Amino acid sequence: MPDFSSKISVIIPAYNIKDLLPKCVESVAMSDYPRELLEIIVVDDGSTDGTAQVADELAAKYANVTTLHKENGGSSSARNLGISRATGEYLGFVDSDDYIDSRMYSRLMEAALRNNADMVQISRDEIAEDGSKLPDVVIPPKEETVITASEHLRTLLMHTGDASFCTKLTKKSALGDMRFPEGELNEDFYLMIHVLGRIDKLVILPEQYYHVFYRTGSNSRKKAQDKDYFPSVFTDIVRNADVALDLVKKHHPELIPVAERFGYYQRLDYLLHIPVSKMTGDNTFYREVVTYIRQNMRNIKKNPYLTSKQKTYLRILAPAPRAVRWLHAKVRGL
Repeated sequence: MPDFSSKISVIIPAYNIKDLLPKCVESVAMSDYPRELLEIIVVDDGSTDGTAQVADELAAKYANVTTLHKENGGSSSARNLGISRATGEYLGFVDSDDYIDSRMYSRLMEAALRNNADMVQISRDEIAEDGSKLPDVVIPPKEETVITASEHLRTLLMHTGDASFCTKLTKKSALGDMRFPEGELNEDFYLMIHVLGRIDKLVILPEQYYHVFYRTGSNSRKKAQDKDYFPSVFTDIVRNADVALDLVKKHHPELIPVAERFGYYQRLDYLLHIPVSKMTGDNTFYREVVTYIRQNMRNIKKNPYLTSKQKTYLRILAPAPRAVRWLHAKVRGL
């Protein structure tokens, strides 16, 4: 193992997660990275189920674990508080329902130092509630890969890259005064596309050492039994698509068609997930999405990065999305 000297601060936001928090925190605390160089900050975001007590117990058990308590403000707010208290040169993040391999941070740091990189990414796998492995959301590379910030941005816009800060080790200085947007989901994507302007490369490692646990009812995962439930992440990803397009126009004009494709795709995703009951005339955001697609239909047909299937869906939905979705649901017996 290399002779490490850089300190890492790992921030874990926690809200009403008392049953899963110990596995998460302990997986980080048992890392093979030198414990005196591994600061673990658990931020209790105003939990009401006993999570705060569990977090304090974990802090008492592990000398390098600290607990912060705050009023509920969301994951971004909790992460930002953790950043403000972090004393490490590098930052890591772990969601409180996920867990990591004990080798993750030593592997990330070794690659960061060897490549002189401000950001390094490990690969991840997806674990279902029954413990089975789900299909990979992001395909791991076959070997260590180094790409430019622009190339990573392109992968994010093509839905092949990983925007999560949880799979990464990032130099704190690269963030500067940038923070996660509060009160929104899809917050990692928003911050990532801005931070990329401050780094010159990203090192991607093939090992799947970050384990994403898919828990029913979490912020961005739809509850199957609630047909009218519509996670706000679907509106946030459309807003962030527009932010990404503006950023690309200013700094990466060569990626404009890719960014436009991203915006069309995110709006298609929105229309395919919004409950029919919410596709109403008084839903301003819904009307804006439909209008945008209708006004850009010519560009949609010409965009080289949309698949034929995506173009067909957009063409069918654009004239009467509510009627199409209602008919589709009826045919499927929903």
